[in-house]
Amino acid sequence: MAAAEPLRIVQPGDEKAYRLAPHNVEAEQALLGAILVNNEAFYRVSDFLEPDHFYEPIHRQIYEICSKIVRAGKIATPLTVKTFLPENLLPDVTMPQYLAKLAAEATTVINAQDYGQSVYDLALRRNLIIIGEEMTATAYEADVEMTPEKQIEEAERALYDLAEKGRYDGGFQPFNSALKDAISMAGEAYGRDGSLSGLATGLTDLDRLMGGLQRSDLIILAARPAMGKTSLATNIAFNVAKAYKTAVQADGHMKPVDGGVVGFFSLEMSSEQLATRILAEQAEISSSDIRRGNIHESQFSKLVDTSNLMAQVPLFIDDTGGISIGQLAARARRLKRQKGLDLLIVDYLQLLSGSKKSSDNRVQELTEITTGLKALAKELEAPIIALSQLSRQVENRDDKHPQLADLRESGSIEQDADVVLFVYREEYYLKNKEPKEGTPEHLQWQAEMEQVHGRAEVIIGKQRHGPTGTVQLSFEANLTRFGNLARSDYLPERME
Repeated sequence: MAAAEPLRIVQPGDEKAYRLAPHNVEAEQALLGAILVNNEAFYRVSDFLEPDHFYEPIHRQIYEICSKIVRAGKIATPLTVKTFLPENLLPDVTMPQYLAKLAAEATTVINAQDYGQSVYDLALRRNLIIIGEEMTATAYEADVEMTPEKQIEEAERALYDLAEKGRYDGGFQPFNSALKDAISMAGEAYGRDGSLSGLATGLTDLDRLMGGLQRSDLIILAARPAMGKTSLATNIAFNVAKAYKTAVQADGHMKPVDGGVVGFFSLEMSSEQLATRILAEQAEISSSDIRRGNIHESQFSKLVDTSNLMAQVPLFIDDTGGISIGQLAARARRLKRQKGLDLLIVDYLQLLSGSKKSSDNRVQELTEITTGLKALAKELEAPIIALSQLSRQVENRDDKHPQLADLRESGSIEQDADVVLFVYREEYYLKNKEPKEGTPEHLQWQAEMEQVHGRAEVIIGKQRHGPTGTVQLSFEANLTRFGNLARSDYLPERME
């Protein structure tokens, strides 16, 4: 039997014995020195660099103290910073000596951003290593409930968060950061056409009441079948995508200044059916005529020209049926990374599935879905419009205008939604009540039909940051198109 190999002592100079995580202590020192010499260097990096991005713990402390002092309107120098740090750093080096050394070896303010970017990039690499190691450990030791698909979804979320924010641990943010965002949003709204703080739907009066589609909002669009909720969703989707414009910002990045990139999850209809609807609306040719080929030569030319224009629009459709909320979130994150994402539409809510744990309880499953959609809207910083069916109890009432109580299966839909919109068309119900021709009732019915023909109502049943109310729209059923009504065409306000 071979003798046991003696224990090998790792020597400090043995480079192959171990690998340190990526870092650059000298870059950290040069950057901190620049900040201590000239606090302007802090403003060059403070937008993207956090204390946790530093490799050395003492450097994290120094940067954090400098941040607090500068943001308090005071000057951060070796003298002012040392008060808030331990006196001794190493047995033969005191903290004041170390701070003085940092200041002496500082980089210039001009180079501060480059050094900060280097520190930031190395921190991302370290976090990538952590994500990779966690993926490996989970794959080896996964329990029964951690399916490969679920692990992929969680890994994609972690990578998305790391790419978007440079960190994936969350945490509290100072209130002044939220105030800056609020002022920035107000400034954008002031400078935008129509003074909207959110994305314009293209429906003027709906935008007026909602201020556009707000970032991070979960918007529920609900109706009974045949009311036109999918048509309204496709109209809004195309209007937003068609208006998409970008401009170069001061930092060199492109940013949308109008409209946006739209993702459309169609769980009920195929992408071809959705495209046909939008083509009919834009070309002003009946969708049924397009499907049957019942068009003449000039109309076909118009279809080709319209489709060429539509091909340039940033509207992306996923028509995979029966996907889970986790799969939807993973695909939305991927679209955000690859193409950008400013509006997400889900048609419709009840066709999504939750996790296997909640599948036995439909109310619990729907709660998981709506909670997941709201969390996704915040994560993507984009509005999500989720379509929803209404319960049949609407049909049992004389007044068939929908109410919040009509939302099917779970109170979580109303609870998690920031905005709830209902689509209602009186014409649909009145058409089925036609009396016998030649009777006084038939004449009255005709008069009522003329009044409501080609009209629809969008009822704002809930809005966290705005008023509720009813908006009157035009509706062309053969073109599946909603549009604005002239003010003089409005119906009288419905009495509550």
